[in-house]
Amino acid sequence: MPIVTIQQFPRDLTQKRELAKRITEAFVEAYSVDPQSVQVFFQEVEAENWSKGGTINSSNPS
Repeated sequence: MPIVTIQQFPRDLTQKRELAKRITEAFVEAYSVDPQSVQVFFQEVEAENWSKGGTINSSNPS
């Protein structure tokens, strides 16, 4: 059973549904697995808890 974990800044439910759908479709196509076997976990992290290049930048998460 494929398990995918996504660590990201918060996104809305519509975006997460679309991404989960596309990831599932990719596994079905590439691995010929049952779509029900694909699990996608979203771990949402607030910008103040994320560092890039040694700097925590909660005002600009990109």
